[in-house]
Amino acid sequence: MGATAVQHSFSGHETFPFRYPWLKKGFDAVREDPGVFVRDDAITTLGVGKNMVRSIRHWCLTAGVLAESRDGGAALRPTDLGTLLLADDGLDPYLEDPATLWLLHWRIASNRARATTWFWTFSHFHDPEFTREALGSALYRWTQTLPGKRVAESSLKRDVEVFLRTYVPSRQSRRDIAEDSLDCPLVELGLIIQPGGGQAYQFHRGAQRGLPDGILLYAVLCFWEAFSPTAETLALHDLARQPGSPGRLFKIDESSLVERMESMEQLTEGRLFYGETAGLRQLYRRKRLDPNDVLTEVYAMAGRRR
Repeated sequence: MGATAVQHSFSGHETFPFRYPWLKKGFDAVREDPGVFVRDDAITTLGVGKNMVRSIRHWCLTAGVLAESRDGGAALRPTDLGTLLLADDGLDPYLEDPATLWLLHWRIASNRARATTWFWTFSHFHDPEFTREALGSALYRWTQTLPGKRVAESSLKRDVEVFLRTYVPSRQSRRDIAEDSLDCPLVELGLIIQPGGGQAYQFHRGAQRGLPDGILLYAVLCFWEAFSPTAETLALHDLARQPGSPGRLFKIDESSLVERMESMEQLTEGRLFYGETAGLRQLYRRKRLDPNDVLTEVYAMAGRRR
């Protein structure tokens, strides 16, 4: 997606997947004090340990609810998405709607600069069944092709561990309620499964019926803007198979993606539509849509259904 150099990162989370309260906690703290994460009393303000303070900062940046200061300083700022979603009067500040978990998965897994293992595994790793060792070895081989300083294998091993814990339930006792033992919210999506509780993992591929059409549309618009912003058509092949595409990151099979794209004309009131002409399967754009406006409508529709 573009010819510019891409940054990569395999750390920052301090070995913690994010927890339910963390994004809201980090967002609120930055609204009160943009420099909160570099203050000596950040531990007290956020109510977690020192490593978790750094982890909250990492996940808020990776999910795109906070951004670094435009002047390059240590301060952070809320993003439009963060405000839309996590403000006290936002769309879902406490992550109660399943749509939010799909949205956060998209935001994290598409962030190749801050969550490289997430992006690479969903986009490039296609083994039907794998162990954490196999995933780590494949990731390590890929990093050897990257320019610049070599990534330590131990760092990748930790990153793979956190990646898997983002999507797979832990085996710890349900009676253990310490904050650092709680599962990541994205476990609920079931995108990676562990058949029989063994050592092997599998992606759950298919139609992803739990993924709301509006969140898929949001992802399509974000991908379109990154992949080919000036084009008024987008090939289904690219939507399904390009690195960072909705098909890759949501693990939607191509036939199901066609079915989902056929509903876009009604969903967008004709501003997007899907067509097949002379063997070309494409999504067409009659009028641009703002992804954040799409999110507002997603939650409004969910509210009407409730």
